[in-house]
Amino acid sequence: MGDLAVGARSGHGGSEERPERSDEAASPAAENVEDVESAVNSEGPAGSGSDSPDGDATDGETGARTSADDGDQDERPRKKQRSFWKELPILIGIALVLALLIKTFLVQAFSIPSDSMQNTLQEGDRVLVDKLTPWFGSEPERGEVVVFHDPAGWLDGEPTLEPNAVQRVLGWIGLMPSAEEKDLIKRVIGVAGDTVECKGTGPLKVNGKALNEPYVYPGNTPCTVDDTGGQFKVKVPEGKIWVMGDHRQNSLDSRYHQNDSNKGMVPVSQVVGRAIVVAWPPTRWSTLPVPDTFDQNLSAAAPGALGLAGAVPLVLWRRRRLLATESPRVSGTGTAG
Repeated sequence: MGDLAVGARSGHGGSEERPERSDEAASPAAENVEDVESAVNSEGPAGSGSDSPDGDATDGETGARTSADDGDQDERPRKKQRSFWKELPILIGIALVLALLIKTFLVQAFSIPSDSMQNTLQEGDRVLVDKLTPWFGSEPERGEVVVFHDPAGWLDGEPTLEPNAVQRVLGWIGLMPSAEEKDLIKRVIGVAGDTVECKGTGPLKVNGKALNEPYVYPGNTPCTVDDTGGQFKVKVPEGKIWVMGDHRQNSLDSRYHQNDSNKGMVPVSQVVGRAIVVAWPPTRWSTLPVPDTFDQNLSAAAPGALGLAGAVPLVLWRRRRLLATESPRVSGTGTAG
């Protein structure tokens, strides 16, 4: 048994076992080489070796960029999310600016304070007034319902309500009618160059043409028989308009202010705009179109045009007479050789 053991260690069969030992001895080294290669391959050409200073710098920059990107991604959602209470003042500010711009340049709400425009408008109605078209040179036309600033103390002595703080703010931005502005609302009857007249109980005439006025308050006559302005004949000067209320017997309009500085006229520059719709209350919602009676040709003819119209028939008549007297002479002369 002891020999076998020694033979196994030092016999000729030991030469056959050496390669196995060499393989076993080499296998750890091969495994180490394979581990190094796999590590290098996994890191790629820009791997971070200790003897590659560029690799260290690249890894450092990459790490910094990665961490910065991660930080940005974490912060972006937080910037988008804002508290409602922080956004509310901004929204209110934008709404106020828009309301102020709309009131100044587009439309404004006005409250009807009296019955002078019945039944077209009732006391307490809210109307929307077009303020845009005057910016483009549009002027009031016959039949329109217009709002205008008090031209010459028409509202002197009229009671005015004192608004509270909230009403002042809402009136200033145009969400409510302004209680401080002294404005009136009437219908335009005559414009520059028109002759407007009332005799007896009517009809009302513009440039000699009678108006059919279905908008006049039921029971009222187009003209008022009194000695304080109800009977009149006026010519509207340039830059002015003549206005009257639809409730003729309950309207202190142009007729009753002919002694003021404007002789009852309203300067076009004092017109705020045209009332286009009754917006409140909802049961009274309606538009305010120009009545059909103003579609007829009411323009005043210029003196030159009237003179020309009268001269044309006279010239034609004279020409016919001349041709009639000259025709026998022409026939008697014969033809020229």
